[in-house]
Amino acid sequence: MNDSDIRALLYPLLTGGVYVDELPTGTTRADVVHITPGFMHGYEVKGDRDTLQRVANQLRCYGEVYDFVTFAVTEKHLPKLLPLLPDWVGVLVASAEGLRAHRAAGYNATVERAPLARLLLLEDVKQFLMARGLTGVSTLRSREIGQFLRTTQLVPLASLAQYVRHRLVARLPERLLGRAERKAERARRPPRKSKPTQKRRALPGTASPAKPPAAEATNRPAKTQKAPAQMRPGLLL
Repeated sequence: MNDSDIRALLYPLLTGGVYVDELPTGTTRADVVHITPGFMHGYEVKGDRDTLQRVANQLRCYGEVYDFVTFAVTEKHLPKLLPLLPDWVGVLVASAEGLRAHRAAGYNATVERAPLARLLLLEDVKQFLMARGLTGVSTLRSREIGQFLRTTQLVPLASLAQYVRHRLVARLPERLLGRAERKAERARRPPRKSKPTQKRRALPGTASPAKPPAAEATNRPAKTQKAPAQMRPGLLL
């Protein structure tokens, strides 16, 4: 079972609000984020061909911004994944029969203001701060905004989280339009021509390299080409 198979099982469960695919989150991308007026729930999808190498970084990034976090994985990953996850992270197990809950996600108490604000454009964050009566914000750089949010007591986390959810939903049509434009642009580009392979020329005074024997002559089976990997869903649904 691959990534797209699991997503197809997951989407119908995300009722209320909207969901976003591949949302940039810290130094990674959340596979699916369910956004409602009251919370954000980040989902990481692991199909049979995926590895668990990035779980530690994904957990760190998701834990800084999402109210709930769930891993949707195949049975193959369960034994090695569970020891890597804190108790508050939910786990869904995918099979041909559907998704079953191994354990429900608990509320995440580790959300931080600065990483949460980075889900938005810098101008959106400045607008939020200026609307709260904070002066001198318009000239600040992203790093300075982050430092301010890490140290200030003037910005309640709940207010910022509500604003972030609102802006992400409001920008959804814009993101969809951008995705459609990029897809149309790729369709207009002419296909890339493969470069012809150049034959090696033997150096003066040396013999030309002998050609390897054909697969039939060596009694070795010819190598078969791997099937192309399936494309993942687009940026947004």
